[in-house]
Amino acid sequence: MNERLTKVKTDSTNFWSSRTKNQKGAIIGTLVAVLALAGVLTYFSTRTTMVPLFTEITPTEVGKIADVLKAQGTTYEIAPGGNNILVPEDQVDALTVSLAAQGYPESGAINNSFFTQNAGFGMTDNEFNVIKLAATQTELANLIKTIQGVQDAKVMINLPEEGVFLKDAKGESSVAIILNTEPGHQFTDQQIKTLYNLVAKSVPNLSMENIKISNQYADDFDLDSATNNGNSVGTIDGQMNVKKTIERDLQRQVQTMLGTLMGDDKVVVSVTTDIDFKQENREENLVKPVDEENIEGLAISVQRITESYAGSGAAAASGTPEAGEVTDNYTDYKEGTTGDGEYERVEETINNDVNRIRRDIQESPYKIRDIGIQVMVEPPEPANAESLPESVRADIEQILATIVRTSIDKEAAGNLTEEEINEKVVVSVQPFYGKEVADSAKPTAIPWWVWVIGGILVVAIALLVFFILRSRKRQQQEEELSIIEQQQELIVEDIAEEKETEATIRRKQLEKMAKDKPDDFAKLLRSWIAED
Repeated sequence: MNERLTKVKTDSTNFWSSRTKNQKGAIIGTLVAVLALAGVLTYFSTRTTMVPLFTEITPTEVGKIADVLKAQGTTYEIAPGGNNILVPEDQVDALTVSLAAQGYPESGAINNSFFTQNAGFGMTDNEFNVIKLAATQTELANLIKTIQGVQDAKVMINLPEEGVFLKDAKGESSVAIILNTEPGHQFTDQQIKTLYNLVAKSVPNLSMENIKISNQYADDFDLDSATNNGNSVGTIDGQMNVKKTIERDLQRQVQTMLGTLMGDDKVVVSVTTDIDFKQENREENLVKPVDEENIEGLAISVQRITESYAGSGAAAASGTPEAGEVTDNYTDYKEGTTGDGEYERVEETINNDVNRIRRDIQESPYKIRDIGIQVMVEPPEPANAESLPESVRADIEQILATIVRTSIDKEAAGNLTEEEINEKVVVSVQPFYGKEVADSAKPTAIPWWVWVIGGILVVAIALLVFFILRSRKRQQQEEELSIIEQQQELIVEDIAEEKETEATIRRKQLEKMAKDKPDDFAKLLRSWIAED
């Protein structure tokens, strides 16, 4: 074993001393790179991503849950602020179910399950009423949390005291609610009505007037505004709501369309409108000819009378027929003339009728008089504004011009030219320096540079192993050649065969006797010694 270790040490020393400075530097650099790569890969492969187990819990519950996790031997961290606890991402689901089975998190609120778990005969009426009120508040808060946009709710119910006698007037209940809403969420009128109806149906003897709902920013949710004036264009609030609704719908339409084309994070849209809220009710009584081209009516009755006379002795008739619907063909009578004469009388009566139109017109409650659409587009290469093709920008302007042309009121704005429509559309191409970059808690994949460095190190290690093996093989061959040369230099003479003589025969007999019969051989030796 010692000889093998000594040989390994000697070989290593010889190998290292036989390397050049460049080879020694390459070997040391490769070893350092391999160790660094192994450390990086070990860090990324063994790193544990910690995620929140629950959201917004009290520090007291954080301590209780931490004790449970510590007893289970689970790794955990306390989030900054002490209002949350972090656990490994791959254990979130299992820990959530396990802690839920143990009753965590304990919100401290009393719900209807309290009565099934703690019902007993020793509870007084006052205790029962207090617990019932707390349970009602908790259940109502949980019911309100199901509404979209509500993160949390605090409910305070004030119930009137019941009198001892039946004649005592029963008071009215009142409810105050504080909602913790999602940032930027705007409740619709229907959601506000739903909130009021849920509260009114959950608490006895509660009228709509005794309900007060606000959010964490002290903004009140008014039921009257949502019911009566929320969408009425006769008030300032109603007009502003209509204006905001139109602008929001147009903005979403443009954002969705351009987001599909460029990407949601590459487009920012702003829409401004000018709304005409003048309402007009008018009545029109129009009379129009049936045939507007010839300005003629429709003949509903026609009467024609024709008279003619021919004979002698009649006065010659001459003259010009009068203008009008009644036409008489006759000749003037001339005194003193005699002879044959004739006359003809044609009378035509036509009753025409025209179109009589009566219209009761009620104009729409509002008209869009003007629209302005401003769009900011980030090019594919943020630092290079020319990376966005001009054809794409032209398509965007054409899309926006079409939206303006179809949305604006024709009567209010008149016939708009292409130049006027293009003036209402602005497309700006520039990088978004204020865009937020979301930090990913867990990398989705190993970066490409890790693979490149890993490949280089693998190749370097393979080359190093190849050179080491080749050097050892060469050294082994050299050692074998040197041994062969040394063996060839040694000349060993052949041992001559021993000739059989009388002395050799006796010696062999004595050796055999000493081997087979040591006692006899000893006696023989003593006799020889005595004789001498």
